[in-house]
Amino acid sequence: MTTETNLATSPTPSNDDKNIATITHLAGTVFSFVPALVVWILKKDDSEYLASQAKEALNFQITVLMAQFIAGILAIILIGFLFIFIIWLLNIALCIIAAISTSKGETYRYPICLRLIN
Repeated sequence: MTTETNLATSPTPSNDDKNIATITHLAGTVFSFVPALVVWILKKDDSEYLASQAKEALNFQITVLMAQFIAGILAIILIGFLFIFIIWLLNIALCIIAAISTSKGETYRYPICLRLIN
């Protein structure tokens, strides 16, 4: 069974888990990967839903950080400034979509994300 199958058959997450997952996704827009890392470390053994969402947010924020670093290097040839802005907008938009999804208790997977932490 895959993780997605296990999550689909698991019981509905509690309101606390939904709220923590929502805040974890939203906090990534301001604090990068730190909130997701903290939630994942502290809650990974308590709730399968929360562990998967914190890990997803962590992977996405690491991906954003790597993309921003590459865009920063490309800023030397001026095209990077446009990429920095686009990456920033995508981060905000996708984190809001993830927060809305998790507030409903759904499992969210970012469409543009390196799955570095399994």
